[in-house]
Amino acid sequence: MVTGKLLILLNFNQALANDFRDPKFYEYRASGFVNRLMEMSFGWFKSLDEEQKEHYNQSISHALMMAENGQKVSWFSKDASGYTVPVYTWPTGSGFCRRLHIQAIAHGVEKTMTATACYDNAHDNWRWISNK
Repeated sequence: MVTGKLLILLNFNQALANDFRDPKFYEYRASGFVNRLMEMSFGWFKSLDEEQKEHYNQSISHALMMAENGQKVSWFSKDASGYTVPVYTWPTGSGFCRRLHIQAIAHGVEKTMTATACYDNAHDNWRWISNK
């Protein structure tokens, strides 16, 4: 666990510099247009504003790279809130993976999802491998 935490901390800045995209609340199987239309949608023409999205993304990044398993990273911005919890971390042949539980509440709508991200030592980057 200590080694994994150390790897996370050492690679924190580099991972943010890479093309690292946070998971969104939509199905990746749908067409690109539908994906963008539904991204962070909380009802007809309702979504998180830029400040709220920033808090949401920071919560995910902090939980992914610094939080212990089971440690909730909460965020609040205006009338929206949420949290990210890393629930499981495991080693892989080229790094390690983390399973996250993510929740956001805005405009009276609650969205939850589970996502898995893996860090690849060979390419020095994170990638999302699944969302539910």
